[in-house]
Formats: sequence, C-alpha cells, structure tokens
Amino acid sequence: MRIVTAEQLRAALPWGALEQALEAMFRQGCTAPLRHRHPLPQADGQPEGMLLLMPAWTGPAEAQGFTGVKIVHVLPGNGARGLPAVQAVYLLSDGTTGQPLAMLDGGELTDRRTAAASTLAGRYLARPDSRRLLVLGAGRVATTLAEAWCDRFPIEEVAIWARKPDQAAALARRLADHGLPARAAASPDPTGFDIVSAATLSDAPLVRGAEVSPGTHVDLVGAFRPTMRESDGALLARATVVADTRAGVLAEAGDVVQAIAEGAITEAAVVADLAALTRGTHPGRTSAEEVTLFKSVGWAGEDLAAAILAYRAG
Repeated sequence: MRIVTAEQLRAALPWGALEQALEAMFRQGCTAPLRHRHPLPQADGQPEGMLLLMPAWTGPAEAQGFTGVKIVHVLPGNGARGLPAVQAVYLLSDGTTGQPLAMLDGGELTDRRTAAASTLAGRYLARPDSRRLLVLGAGRVATTLAEAWCDRFPIEEVAIWARKPDQAAALARRLADHGLPARAAASPDPTGFDIVSAATLSDAPLVRGAEVSPGTHVDLVGAFRPTMRESDGALLARATVVADTRAGVLAEAGDVVQAIAEGAITEAAVVADLAALTRGTHPGRTSAEEVTLFKSVGWAGEDLAAAILAYRAG
C-alpha cells in the first residue's frame, strides 16, 4: 500500500487537473452517503470531540472501480497539546477486491479539494474578469483558497481578513513571499470586491447582503454546521444560490438552514448544485450585475476524485 504525504499531494494535485477531476466526478456521479458523525467524549474536562467518516465509491461500470473513506478526528483540546484540532487520513481501495491501494494525508487532501470545488463553481458563477479577491480567514483552507483563486482567475489583489489581525498579516506575508499580490485587510467589508471567499468558524454573519457590490461572487466554505454562519439571510435572498450538493447544504449548512428558519428564503432558493452546473442543466451566472453565491459543506465524492487523481499520478 502506498503512503502519500502532504508534500506529495501538493505535487500530485495541481489546481487545473484537480478542478477537472472534480468536474468529472460531479458530472458522472458516484455513491457518497452523507457523512457519519460520532461524538468522542474526552477525559479531564476536555471539550467533546467528533469522529467523522466520509465514504464514497464508484460503480462497477468504471474501468477500475474505487472505494474510499476519509476518517476525521476533530479534537478541540488538541490546541493545548500543540497539535491541530483536525486530524485526518484517507484510505483508497480497489473497488473490486477491496485491496488497500493508498493511505493519503487527509488534511492536505481536504484543503485542496475544497479550494478546487470553490474555483470549479467560480468558473460558472464568478465573472471571468474578476481581479479583486477578499479572503475571510487565515487558516489552512484560507491559504489554499487564495492560491487556487489566483491560479484560476486573473487576480490582481488579494485582501486577507481575520479576527486576529496578526494572523491575517502573517498569511498575507506568506502569500506575498510566494508571488501573490496579498495584503492584510482592516475589515471584512466586501464592497468593491469581485470575489469574496470565506473560510472561518464564525457563528455570526460576516458578509451582509446590503454591503455586497453588484456582480460579486460570494464563496462560503467555513460554516459546515447548522449553528454556524458567515452570511446573513439578506445575502441569500439577493443572490443566485448554488450548493456543492443540495442534500448536504440543506442538512448542514448554517448559512442556508438559518436563513430558511428566519423566513428570508425557502429551500427553493438553492437553485442548483455542482452536478447541475457541470451537466449543463443550470446556466450559472447570466449577467454581469448578478450576485452569485456558492455554499459548500464538503462531499465525499470530492475526496474520492482527488485521491484517485493522486494515486494515478504516483
């Protein structure tokens, strides 16, 4: 069985090829049940953890069928141990024999497929001439989002905002050191930006509909639980809303779930998902002035597509 490290994944999953692999998976489809969640009680008063299992598999009609499962431990108490709160691995197996093929770094796999899903949606929803990017958040996912957007669009300015200004400044410096036009932003104000990409753990709106400029594309990645949100209901009511998967977003995305509960929108406001975009059953953006919004919570099929691509590249 092959072991694929984070560094090897970065080489094996270039943005363009990864985006194409995700597009093919959304277009063709695979079996990917909603993620399994299991609480992990902790000793000595530590906050409760969570075990997430994300399985997916391709059908027998494929030239080579694959099965895969991502195993994720979310342990908030790890901060005190000097460890990341999220630990993940991905097991890719032969779909016919069940033979394990590769064990891949789950954190890097998740970060890269998440960013590639956002830019895939952006191809249909963002203006092709988008040049000003605002990134909300300064963690690993925010880093990959900035890199992916700059690779796929003619970005001339990357503004980074985070609740802790020193973290935003540090990320801006790291991106600038790699040749990206990054700077720290003083506020999360989206006015004047072509693309706003949010990857935070916020439980209160950061992006408000009244402040978003006409023609903006809003990419919401961070609120992956019903209790979290990065936008207000007014933004969802104003925007053309597309999900990574409709079932996942309506079950787990706080931005959507809370907007529905408030009466700002109904389920019908989620007009399409990535399968609809890639299959051509929804046109995506239809005017330069349109405000568009992509909400993702993650789909196990994305992990499987990325893992297969990395395995075949090795």
